[in-house]
Amino acid sequence: MIVETDALPEHQGRVSMVDGGFDPLHAGHIDYFREAAGLGLPVLCNVSSDRYVSTKHSPLIPEEQRVRVLDAIRYLDYVHLSGTTTAEVLRLLRPRYYVKGDDWKGKLPDEETRVCAENGIEVVYLETVTQSSTSLLERFLNDR
Repeated sequence: MIVETDALPEHQGRVSMVDGGFDPLHAGHIDYFREAAGLGLPVLCNVSSDRYVSTKHSPLIPEEQRVRVLDAIRYLDYVHLSGTTTAEVLRLLRPRYYVKGDDWKGKLPDEETRVCAENGIEVVYLETVTQSSTSLLERFLNDR
């Protein structure tokens, strides 16, 4: 189910949150979603906007399409297109778990770390994400 920003507080403390651009979506993301679902709570996927993705690379898949594709994945219960920072979404949603790949250990932005600590959000790191969309794109472009 696709949820709007104003509906995020309705899910406070009752979901796990995954977060990313998912452009392009790859098998590591599916493993990430499955593992997040294994924590026993509904999973909300916070999707980065095209504006954010464009700070890394030109979006391959427009945000509306990424949201629709993600909404069809069985491991995800809710999908939210972010128009703001991840820290702000964490403040509004206050998920029980903020789930990241273990490649984020020690790299989580300070503001996200602070919001999680202030709101009792447990950060859970999973070993499932072994590659990033950005690294896939870089490898593709370098092989051309």
